[in-house]
Amino acid sequence: MFDIGFSELLVIAVIALLVLGPERLPKAARFAGLWVRRARAQWYSVRSELERELAADELKRSLRETETQVRDIDASVRAADAEARREFDAMRGATRAMPAETVEAAESPAAVTSADRRGAAGHAHGDASPEPDSASDDATGEARNDRA
Repeated sequence: MFDIGFSELLVIAVIALLVLGPERLPKAARFAGLWVRRARAQWYSVRSELERELAADELKRSLRETETQVRDIDASVRAADAEARREFDAMRGATRAMPAETVEAAESPAAVTSADRRGAAGHAHGDASPEPDSASDDATGEARNDRA
């Protein structure tokens, strides 16, 4: 800010010594130091207050941006929800329009597998473990051809 070097300070000190004299110069120096300290403290106070206000403004701006982003996300979620509800309602309407036989076929249990049939057949005849099919492999991995 001010460009005061050692030579300028020396000139000021000599002039102050000539004007004030040796008796009043120490008191004047203390008084000048006091005012310089107060000025610096005031400057630091103003600067810190300004920095706090700038930080608060930055925080408010960030909060506003976050609110905007949240609103955008909320709007997109609501739009996706509305679209999903429309598709669900369309699917529900399509299933209501289907003939009763198609609905019954869609709701019937899964088809019975051959293993289920074997287990059911063995259970019906009293066998605890049904015989494997002739095409199945035994424990050694060879096909059983002795039944043919």
